[in-house]
Amino acid sequence: MAAVSGLRLRVVPSRRGVAGVALAVLLSAGFTGWRVLAARARAVPVPATALASAVPLVATSGRTAVSSSRGPSGQVVVVDVVGRVRHPGLVRLPAGSRVDDAVRAAGGAVPRTDLTGLNLARILVDGEQIAVGIAVRVPPPGTSGSSGAGAGLINLNSATAEQLDSLPGIGPVLAQRILDWRTEHGRFVSVDQLREVSGIGEAKFADIRGLVTV
Repeated sequence: MAAVSGLRLRVVPSRRGVAGVALAVLLSAGFTGWRVLAARARAVPVPATALASAVPLVATSGRTAVSSSRGPSGQVVVVDVVGRVRHPGLVRLPAGSRVDDAVRAAGGAVPRTDLTGLNLARILVDGEQIAVGIAVRVPPPGTSGSSGAGAGLINLNSATAEQLDSLPGIGPVLAQRILDWRTEHGRFVSVDQLREVSGIGEAKFADIRGLVTV
């Protein structure tokens, strides 16, 4: 038999061997990908100080009457706002608030109100009365210093024509009409009844509602 020179042997891998290698590669790649995703999804702890700074510290208040915010010590002051404001009456504000805050809580001053005599920067005192745009009557000596919620206001049921005439926009004619209405109906039970007097529209009523009482 003749000798065969340069004989080369080729090893052909079986199908099972190829499949096993491919499966091992896939499993290795899948495990590596899972490790990467797990590392990215790991939660990063947030410092407690950061969470606290994200919480709003100021609560908005409502329209006029009561503010839900409180001062540093949780205290509030209650003051009576009277005169030329849109919503006269009691307002509650955080301790340390100023006169300007009380006027704003009462709806603000009505147009053409002179505030030069009012110190808007003064810090409020609990239980005081803030007179906006009107002069508060000082009780004569020997009388009680507390004259009720209507202090400084003109009482529609006892006012004279001259007193009514002193109200802004109310001349002698309207003052007499108010007296005629009072005579016809007996008395005013609400300031809102001024709207029933001929010649007193919404604008004029808004100007004088905080200056009168019943």
